[in-house]
Amino acid sequence: MQSPSSSTLLARGAIIATAAIFGLTYSLSAALIALDLAERGLSEALIGANAAMHAVGVLVMAVLLPRLTARLGLRRAVIGSLLSAALLLCLFPALPLVWLWFPLRILLGAASEVLFVLSETWLNALSSEATRARTMAAYTAAMSVGFALGPLLLSLVGSDGFLPYAIGAALAGGAAAIVVSPSIAAPDIADPGHGNPLHSMRLAPVAMAATALNAAVETAGLTFLTLYAMSVGWEESQATQLMTCMMAGAIVLQLPIGWLGDKIDRQTLIVLLAALSAAGAVAWPWALEVRSAIYPLLFVWGGLFVGIYTIMLTIVGSRFSGSAIIGIYAGMGVFWGVGALIGPTLAGIAMQATTHGLVVFVAVACATFTVAAWVIGRPQRDRTTSPAPEPRA
Repeated sequence: MQSPSSSTLLARGAIIATAAIFGLTYSLSAALIALDLAERGLSEALIGANAAMHAVGVLVMAVLLPRLTARLGLRRAVIGSLLSAALLLCLFPALPLVWLWFPLRILLGAASEVLFVLSETWLNALSSEATRARTMAAYTAAMSVGFALGPLLLSLVGSDGFLPYAIGAALAGGAAAIVVSPSIAAPDIADPGHGNPLHSMRLAPVAMAATALNAAVETAGLTFLTLYAMSVGWEESQATQLMTCMMAGAIVLQLPIGWLGDKIDRQTLIVLLAALSAAGAVAWPWALEVRSAIYPLLFVWGGLFVGIYTIMLTIVGSRFSGSAIIGIYAGMGVFWGVGALIGPTLAGIAMQATTHGLVVFVAVACATFTVAAWVIGRPQRDRTTSPAPEPRA
């Protein structure tokens, strides 16, 4: 087995760094725009409606992206998305009419979808099958670090004036400067022949379900974990630390999970991670009573749960390529939006019904996905005579 060349390793590092930088830009801008709108006197409902425009941009671009990439090429599409994001961030503080921020948010969501889908596609094209899971684990961990650093950077520079927007724009421009180098090989993307995202969803139902699960549980946790801990007796200052602990596990444990994904059957690993996530969620109420147990539990749980998405990215990358994988990843973007919409809603209803409603929601969601992944993936595990897996994830 040949080791990857230094140019390939450099290219992988560049794409991972680009995704991390843009993740930082995304999380910084999301918090910044919300704070700016609040300072301008908009209600929570209108601020939420503006944030929802991001999902509209994602949904529109999911349909257009495969053909758009085939026409522009992967490198130019990525650079265009980064430069567009930089320009859009500069336009927010420059436009005094707040209603114009709604179409700007749609365009920013579309640019984000291009970057996230194509960075995953590009990285998969640069990866060998032997190390694909570790590469995607590094990507997921780097993206999580970027998401975590965005609000921290905003807390340092503040939300007043043009400066925070300029920093976000400069970061996006810097990411574009990384990938502009021709030494970073970019694969050719053929025209897919169709633009219907439902086609991609039928090809990879488990991937779509894994994405929806990740978004639903992640957004529900961000919304309700602190409130849940406070409802069972935790002080606010301590309860807010629980999500930080969970995010730390999501970052640190991706590399060992990726290593495992390169050693054992990945479809089986997906089922195992989901089952352990369901079981771990059931243990939350007990661990919240034994405080020395909750921090290590949430650290490990965060890593295992995010590992589902990491390994699913790897499985998709090993079974699809070119315009097909762009369609799959674009479809996953649609399901991320669906999951982020329904997750907090269902979790909120569950918490109204019972004190441990968040636990019920997370455990049931993970258990349901476990069963679905096992049933759908079983034919692939049973096919031991063919060296190539069936193109279905």
